[in-house]
Amino acid sequence: MKRLLLVMTLMVALSLLSGCAGVLEKYNGPVNESDTSTFVVTVVPGSSTTGIANLLLEEGLIQNVNAFKARVKLLEVDGKMKAGDYMLSPSMSADAIIEKLVEGKVYVETNKFTIPEGFEIRQIVDKLVEQGMVDRDVFLDVLENHPFDYPFLEGVDRSKRLEGYLFPDTYEVLKSADEVAIVGKMLKRFGEVFKPEYYSRAEELGMTIDEVVTLASIIEREARVAEEFEIVSSVFHNRMEIGMALQSCATVQYILQERKPVLSYADTEIKDPYNTYINSGLTPAPIASPGELAIKSALYPAETNYLFFVTTEKNDGTHYFNETLAGHNRDAKKGN
Repeated sequence: MKRLLLVMTLMVALSLLSGCAGVLEKYNGPVNESDTSTFVVTVVPGSSTTGIANLLLEEGLIQNVNAFKARVKLLEVDGKMKAGDYMLSPSMSADAIIEKLVEGKVYVETNKFTIPEGFEIRQIVDKLVEQGMVDRDVFLDVLENHPFDYPFLEGVDRSKRLEGYLFPDTYEVLKSADEVAIVGKMLKRFGEVFKPEYYSRAEELGMTIDEVVTLASIIEREARVAEEFEIVSSVFHNRMEIGMALQSCATVQYILQERKPVLSYADTEIKDPYNTYINSGLTPAPIASPGELAIKSALYPAETNYLFFVTTEKNDGTHYFNETLAGHNRDAKKGN
């Protein structure tokens, strides 16, 4: 009889323990699974598990202090949660919060910015200054004088302020990042895009890296649809091969610092080294930041005999391409 009573007592005890465990487990789920908002919670150095649990409860991130502490013990991470700033959410489970604190995945304030393809240095600087990320004078000085060590910058005229080399992309940098770090990150991205094979291809074409980037920048500003980048490139390559002026509107727009949709005759007669209507060959330096497609197109143009292109009347960014001036003039009238 005593043995039966002992067995029954043990069974009741186990049942109660199981029930407690089930209750505690229930409290370790998200406080509000549908609330995905996030905010920063600071765990100060020397915080105990109890202190952390109380903090999380006050912030509405856990449901029960004892349940949280029991979970920490079960996971054998008592005393292993690290101090720091953490980005947390009511939609996170206790396990997810514990994991973040144990791994020390602290929140670091960052700034994000996007540089579109075809942006000029002046536009990049304006954007970063506007976002409060750089000091204009310091940034310009870094562009001209900081000794960045990248193979694609060998022989580049730094007075041109690295025009064409700050790769267009979306970046995230530490809020504390200075002008050198920001420029360095953009140059590093350029180096990742400009593959080793591109150096060999440039040599094969008899072009310097700066000439490739310069041509790519002009292509970037002239082409509008992806399918035409290599064709636009072929027009410029064909013109350079026979010593014909590139006559790129984009180069005159660069001089004017204005994206005029239609250039006047006077515009095309401006005496300036960047005016490809009166000067043969490429501009002295890039005129904008080319994207990867433009760079690749400069290196691998389509095989054509085209010497001219003009926008179509569709206003969708497409062009008519021609081998002769007569054909070009005929197509140019279609848009009028």
